[in-house]
Amino acid sequence: MNDEPHAEDLLRAVERFLEQDVVPALDGVAKFHARVAANVVAIVAREIETEAAHAGAEWEGLSRLLALDERLPEEREARRVALRGANEALVERIRRGDADRGPFRGDLLGHLRRMTTARLDVAQPPRQKG
Repeated sequence: MNDEPHAEDLLRAVERFLEQDVVPALDGVAKFHARVAANVVAIVAREIETEAAHAGAEWEGLSRLLALDERLPEEREARRVALRGANEALVERIRRGDADRGPFRGDLLGHLRRMTTARLDVAQPPRQKG
């Protein structure tokens, strides 16, 4: 385990530096690229900040859809492998036609909406005030 500051804190500091010091000092294409860089840093920070919660919610939804009994692994790479495997099983059910009609379809659509919203929460920049 690393001492403070954590990766998220460091990324947020870089984001503030870019937005407050670098972007205002530049013009044209360089200013645009600095804003893009600040946005990338913010996305990575949000991904790190929300990764465990989003993975847990995704696993919960997949567990309901696929009747999984296993717990989501805590270790990051094992968690990714487990989620990938469960999503592949879900894709196979969709390919078989299980989602064409019936209650599974509604459950699946709800799960996909929740997962899309979670991904958009990470990807979209926060709304600017003013």
